[in-house]
Amino acid sequence: MIRVSVLYPSADDSTFDHDYYRDTHVPLAATTWGVGAEIDKGVNGPYTAGVHFFFESMDQFQAAMGNPGTQAVMADVANYTNITPVMQISEVVQG
Repeated sequence: MIRVSVLYPSADDSTFDHDYYRDTHVPLAATTWGVGAEIDKGVNGPYTAGVHFFFESMDQFQAAMGNPGTQAVMADVANYTNITPVMQISEVVQG
């Protein structure tokens, strides 16, 4: 299994609409890619928020990135934050 984590580093001048992220953006991404997701809201630490998408394989992830709807997912980021996200792709070795 592949976990793709998208993390939003905290900064003094950053903005982030958690409600829009939870209710609109993440469902758009999960539906577009046909995967499940878990959302984090930062309480303490270096990140304001994060999401973890779960793909069966790297092939599924790569196909999702090539999906025509991915462009709309990426364009939607400006609707909830001014933070440039950081992405981590991991192989889940135990779960």
